[in-house]
Amino acid sequence: MDPHLLRTYVAVARLGSFSEAARALGYTQSAVSQHIAALEGDLGLPLLTRRPVAPTPAGERLLEHAGSLLLRLDAARADLARFAAPPRETLTLVASPLALHPRPLAVLPATGVTLRVLPRDEVPAAVATGAADLGLVDGVAAPSDPLRLPDVAPLTARRVAEEPLAVVLPADHPLACRAGLDLADLVDARWLDAPDAGIPLDRLRAAHGGPAGSGFRAALRCEGTDVRTVAALAAAGHGLALLPASAGVAAGVAAGGPGAGALVPLAAPRLVHRTELLHAGGEPVGPVAELVRRLTTLPEAGR
Repeated sequence: MDPHLLRTYVAVARLGSFSEAARALGYTQSAVSQHIAALEGDLGLPLLTRRPVAPTPAGERLLEHAGSLLLRLDAARADLARFAAPPRETLTLVASPLALHPRPLAVLPATGVTLRVLPRDEVPAAVATGAADLGLVDGVAAPSDPLRLPDVAPLTARRVAEEPLAVVLPADHPLACRAGLDLADLVDARWLDAPDAGIPLDRLRAAHGGPAGSGFRAALRCEGTDVRTVAALAAAGHGLALLPASAGVAAGVAAGGPGAGALVPLAAPRLVHRTELLHAGGEPVGPVAELVRRLTTLPEAGR
């Protein structure tokens, strides 16, 4: 299967237009039509209806494979390009919002780093494809267990930190005075759905061990990467949120000021918020190696 043809197909299927795909890819519309015809001929199946332009059932199934196939190819190209690339004097670090707790931020050099905040699921792909030199990604895990990351490419993951989790809730909430909370007692509570700036609800359901899709109802959806907004919404009573304890403190949840809420440790199940550093290729060199050293020798890393 020619990857150039596959990229064209993905563009047409997602944009729903041959002409829009041609503009996006820098091709003529005729070239796009030829690419689609060649791919359909190779596979022996119609992949798109023409009026309207939409994937056929076979085309839908191909889309399920296309993202990971193309990402793997991009990752392989980026990995091989590193053999010829000279050592970098500057670097790009991508991070999920909750990976940027105070300790990692404190060790970033004053110059030479471009920091980009991305949704959690996009960090491994950015590192794999060479869009970033390093990635900080976070998640929930049992103590000392590695994160379960998508298999986008051979990446090296190094532990940076583990810290307790805490539930953010209004100061006058009946559970705000507890010394600790059991997730099982919060299944029927209303939660904030903040997949990028909080612990995703599907992860809470998995940690609780109940049936897929059960419990942890979303009261309000909060899109974006602003952790302070999530904490403020939870403190104001728009739904509970689970955050790393340091993120709740940094957001001023329990500071006692106007709108402040309560930050109650998660006592059960026994889970931690874990941050890992990702890099591709062999052993890093130059400024990349120095930042790896700084980030992986933090006190929280437990080394």
